[in-house]
Amino acid sequence: MSDTVADFILTRLKQWGITRIYGFPGDGISGLVAALGRDDEIEFVQARHEESAAFMAAAHAKWTGEVGCCLATSGPGAIHLLNGLYDAKLDHQPVLAIVGQQGRNALGGNYQQEVDLQSLFKDVASEYVHTMMAPGQARHLIDRALRIAQARRSVTCVIAPNDVQEAAAVEAPPHAHGTVHSGVGYQAPRLLPADKDLAAAADILNAGEKVGVLVGAGAIGAETQITQLAETLGAGVAKALLGKAALPDDLPFVTGSIGLLGTQASDWMMRECDTLLMIGSRFPYSEFLPKEGQVKAVQIDLDPTMVSMRYLMDVNLVGDAADTVEALLPRLKPKTDRSWRETIEKKTAEWWEGVEQRAKESADPVNPERLFWEASSRLPDKAILSADSGSSANWLARAIKIRRGMKASLSGTLATMCPGLPYAVAAKFCYPDRAAVAFVGDGAMQMLGITDLITVSKYWRNWADPRLVICVLANQDLNQVTWELRAMADSPRVDKTQDVPDIDMAAYAELLGLKGLRIDRTEEIGPAWEVAFAADRPTVIHATVDPDVPTLPPHITMDQAKSFMSALVHGDSETAGIVKQTIKRVTDR
Repeated sequence: MSDTVADFILTRLKQWGITRIYGFPGDGISGLVAALGRDDEIEFVQARHEESAAFMAAAHAKWTGEVGCCLATSGPGAIHLLNGLYDAKLDHQPVLAIVGQQGRNALGGNYQQEVDLQSLFKDVASEYVHTMMAPGQARHLIDRALRIAQARRSVTCVIAPNDVQEAAAVEAPPHAHGTVHSGVGYQAPRLLPADKDLAAAADILNAGEKVGVLVGAGAIGAETQITQLAETLGAGVAKALLGKAALPDDLPFVTGSIGLLGTQASDWMMRECDTLLMIGSRFPYSEFLPKEGQVKAVQIDLDPTMVSMRYLMDVNLVGDAADTVEALLPRLKPKTDRSWRETIEKKTAEWWEGVEQRAKESADPVNPERLFWEASSRLPDKAILSADSGSSANWLARAIKIRRGMKASLSGTLATMCPGLPYAVAAKFCYPDRAAVAFVGDGAMQMLGITDLITVSKYWRNWADPRLVICVLANQDLNQVTWELRAMADSPRVDKTQDVPDIDMAAYAELLGLKGLRIDRTEEIGPAWEVAFAADRPTVIHATVDPDVPTLPPHITMDQAKSFMSALVHGDSETAGIVKQTIKRVTDR
């Protein structure tokens, strides 16, 4: 029997399989904090900031497929959660946020830390947000929040006033009118398209002579089926960023990433294919897909509201990626003409040769692409990778070869700063026996990462494999935005908004009892990765990289070229370095 509502909430969470909560305490959740103190089964991960806790909950869902759970106090603590929760919402991850609220007698009285949380969370938790106004609601609010989070792959929120948390638990409401009697458990249905739709899709794929496949996060777990499909159809497979781990990059027909940070092989395939199959992806940039009407197209997605949204599809298949492709396979005819496939493999091989060549170009002082290229072959088996939004995501997409068994993710749709390190921390809690690597810019590191490192310093001794490597791209520049100014805003670098202070993150790591390494010269890159992956504790690599090395998109539009030239003409402070590095990259193509 539970003593208080807070005790019962924890009991109910455990019945749903929740074993870990990411959060930060406060007096608005004193009842829940006290209950956590009485509970020996739920692990509480104390993040240094509620935003990080929400990122960790989102990452927990991405890494494990389970519901991520985060906890924050009323008012400011609840407000801090929002960015991390939006990251989960936009990437369609199941996350439950439990937040405190002032006591019921104070509500409406302009009381301290009283915020209209129902309104605050109504967008981010649009599928389900409710306030627990009576102890008898605890059971069905938790049950519904967890069931809806899983069924709709969404963020849900339960608001618990602190006096309700501390009230006597009501585990079973009375058998009376006006009560709710909910139960535990969610079993995902097996979703398969209708036979006629499978047949229609197969007809299109069989008729195509040049099939291009695009996979996203929804294709993770369908590697075997998609590989067989690509072999049968002689197709190439491009990957949206969230689907980077869906297929390993050592398969010769996997063309790599797509989009602004994509490969030329993927870009070529999308421009030249006559048939498009999109699996588990909502890739947003239509300019990198075939022109409308150029191809016949089929989409596979779990969510019927998300099909035919990025491209005018001829057939929409609503279903699980692995099961739907499995059902398609017997209907597909092996293509005997392999010339399309052979060209894709040739262009993919050329791309990777180009990456190596560009990575080995000199820079001042370190070429960031070389940093990632050298890491790629040294990554431990089954490593879990994360990156921040920014130039670190670009290099991850382009220069890291994912191997079978690895995981990789980032903030895909919200593309917010700062999730790189919280994602990696969550990975270490979910898989303490696997190495994790976070690629983070110095801007994000100074915004939130320095506090997340303190979280690492608190917990790393609990991990069976202590290897967590945080690679900081130190270029003293908010580099992604700087390049966006040049390429899309007709503006040179604005020094007063883009400069980032030079903070020695390796020294800071040592201060926290972690290992700190510096890379200031090219020849230090390989040895640093070797040391980091052999370390007996988490390691921060402070890599001084050249901000003028561009990540050129796979094709450059006339508008981008004009904007770039305008930036240089109008006095970009880095003009000399930019011209030098850009010429190298263009001539390497």
